Amino acid sequence: MSNGGKAVSQGDGGARAGVRYYKRDFWSKENLKYDRPHYRMQKSARIIRKIAGDRPQSLLDVGCGPAALKRLLPPNIDYYGIDIAIQSPAPYLVESDFLESRIGIGDKKFGIVIAQGVFEYVGALQPQKFAEIAGILEPGGTFIASYVNFAHRQRDIYWPYSNIQSPEDFRASLADHFVIRRVIPTSYNWHHGEPNRRIIQAANMHLNVNIPYISRVLAVEHFFICSPRRAAATRGPGR
Repeated sequence: MSNGGKAVSQGDGGARAGVRYYKRDFWSKENLKYDRPHYRMQKSARIIRKIAGDRPQSLLDVGCGPAALKRLLPPNIDYYGIDIAIQSPAPYLVESDFLESRIGIGDKKFGIVIAQGVFEYVGALQPQKFAEIAGILEPGGTFIASYVNFAHRQRDIYWPYSNIQSPEDFRASLADHFVIRRVIPTSYNWHHGEPNRRIIQAANMHLNVNIPYISRVLAVEHFFICSPRRAAATRGPGR
């Protein structure tokens, strides 16, 4: 792939033919849509706060965009972000095309890594990126990934997506590198979009259960909360 701004088609270089990866000129504009924290980001911040508690934690936000998530987190979270297009440079932000380069910041390890709205765009690089994230987590660390529910009754496939899978296929690939501790719907909605009415948002913000059949056809996206397999293998029973 080139470092230019245009979409790049992959042939034999680890992705199926015809997959297009969008570069910095696309993301420098796309990221501006997420300058203000949206519903899914608010719910992810709530999950992070619950996982971290009052303990100091280092967090890497993969595909951080304008780093709006940082504004929702408490001071005990040491925030870092990585993205192909950083709008406002800061010491805790790294501009990197992490489809071409390894995900990470030097040799730093993180207690929490989150990737929201990322894996729909990684094409066939998904297993490689899972492995890289597993490698930068601290022992006992947590990886939080969001992924669109493409089994929704009225699924909406955004045109730049390059990685469209069933929930079962995404989960199986994730399980090659992580122990999936919990799967949480971001929201339930009849149409394939996050809720925009405040009363519906408030109800969904605290709704963290999967409902047989209903979750498959109405959950817009899911958060997958995971631990790296190497850490899980070292834990004793009951931990």
